[in-house]
Amino acid sequence: MVASKKAASAKVDRSNDNDPTSSHPTGFDGPIDLQSELIDTTEVDGVLARKMALVNAAIDEIGMTPFQWTLFFLNGFGYAVDSLLVVCQSIAQPSASQEFGNPSKYVAGISLASQIGLLVGAAFWGFSADVIGRKLAFNTSLFACAAFVLIAGGMPNYISFSAMVAIYSAGAGGNYILDATNFLEFLPMSHAWLVTFLSVWWAIGYTIAGLLAWAFLSNFSCESDAMECTAADNMGWRYLHFTCGGLVLVLSVIRLFAVRMAQTPKWLTSQNRDEELYLILLNLSEKYKRPFSLTLEKLQSQGRVLHTEKSVWSGSRLESHFSVCSCLTISHLEVPILEMIQTTLSGLLGPIIAGFLVERRWFGRRGTLAVGAAITTVLQLGYTQIRTPAQNVGISAAITATSNIYYGTIYAYTPEILPSAHRATGYGLCVVLNRVGGIVGVLVGSYANVEMTVPLWICAGLYGTLVFTSLLLPFESRGKRTI
Repeated sequence: MVASKKAASAKVDRSNDNDPTSSHPTGFDGPIDLQSELIDTTEVDGVLARKMALVNAAIDEIGMTPFQWTLFFLNGFGYAVDSLLVVCQSIAQPSASQEFGNPSKYVAGISLASQIGLLVGAAFWGFSADVIGRKLAFNTSLFACAAFVLIAGGMPNYISFSAMVAIYSAGAGGNYILDATNFLEFLPMSHAWLVTFLSVWWAIGYTIAGLLAWAFLSNFSCESDAMECTAADNMGWRYLHFTCGGLVLVLSVIRLFAVRMAQTPKWLTSQNRDEELYLILLNLSEKYKRPFSLTLEKLQSQGRVLHTEKSVWSGSRLESHFSVCSCLTISHLEVPILEMIQTTLSGLLGPIIAGFLVERRWFGRRGTLAVGAAITTVLQLGYTQIRTPAQNVGISAAITATSNIYYGTIYAYTPEILPSAHRATGYGLCVVLNRVGGIVGVLVGSYANVEMTVPLWICAGLYGTLVFTSLLLPFESRGKRTI
């Protein structure tokens, strides 16, 4: 370890010896440009503001490399696992309940366990990632999911299965917090839209889980009117868990060995670890033969970053954080009420449309959020009038696509507006509130009369609220660099 650190220091020294100041772009040898930053943190910590601007400029100069494209897939695995496991437990619930019996007459205990686990996972992974960094969480979260999904398939009763669902959901609960944060902090500003497009992996996860469920549950499940349902006659949901667990294990191994993951440069900036972040950017530029004009001397000459615990909750930005948390909480209230609507290939359209709109001048992040929420509101109102199975499939597929416009954008916008030192914590807090909405939705769905259209009207009303909430968000992050 000591030898490797000495080698790294020597490499940094050699890079500084080759003084490239004559070719430095403005921002490296001249005044530091803070105009492109999303938030000016000069009043909170001027050193952090200047250093973050330098790091952002360096990442933009290096540009998009194969490393970031690899991260798109590796971080996408986390998004896919999140949706894969939500569908896995949801589809398995009727078969498991038929085999074991549900201790509660009204509450869907497995779905409730999943939502509680997702809440705990969001809190744990979100809050810890700002303390230990992104690297350890990135490398371990999928392994935790895989282990408990495999164990869940062998559970002998309803309570133990629900417990395993809660635990593997906790493992998955922070995936997209970590993945969006990790991916965003390596991206140049020109490709920030890819964080929105990352949600295409949700649809991939849904589709894989749906296809596996169709293969297993349709062939290895008890008949719906069976007087007795034994484990031997009801192996479909177990096969589904074994297969999904094996798939997640494969993805976690690929993620561990496909790249040698490093801490993100922006998080290292907030931790005063200048030499480490500089070496990461230097290695990236050398490996892919990209320009790199920043010097370690320039970076360190700005001084030391202060403690910035108050920056994320400063009064000037509290309105924004409250608004985003409200959007995430409201948006998740309606999901369990509608239960499992069509989430196949139609779900792919939402992220594609969102990825295009967020960079358009007349839409941006806020406009895209409003468009997704508005169209979904109209479609959910239309859902109250369906009369045929074909209408049900068509409108359900359309709702999946348009709601994914909203989800994909809000899950990308949230980490964009948070400072790096507290990005995972702030994002985790928002997702915790989102999961509270999910728990409320499960309870409402358990007690509501599913033959009535009232829940659908409630869903439409909630999405209608999101139209106005989205437009009132105080920051537009299009064309701005995250800090």
